Amino acid sequence: TDCSPAGVQNTVSSVTGAARGYLANHPGADQVLMNARNQPRAEAASNIRGYFTSNPTEYYELRGILAPIGDTQSQCNVSVLPPELASAYSEFMAG
Repeated sequence: TDCSPAGVQNTVSSVTGAARGYLANHPGADQVLMNARNQPRAEAASNIRGYFTSNPTEYYELRGILAPIGDTQSQCNVSVLPPELASAYSEFMAG
């Protein structure tokens, strides 16, 4: 893992692009995640969990796409996501 600021930014940029591409091809996942932005946290978490429980392949595929964020954060001892996304990311990755 490249822990230089540019390396971290490249990882975030690459993962973000891959996630956007994945969601563009999986409108159900995209919709539930977009809706979550405007919902109370508990409701959003429940809706996201419900969707991905019903669509486990999409969960594992998206989790795999997002994994380099966590790897970079732990290996480089940096936080690359804003606090509101960091908690959502952790919850999603935990299953």
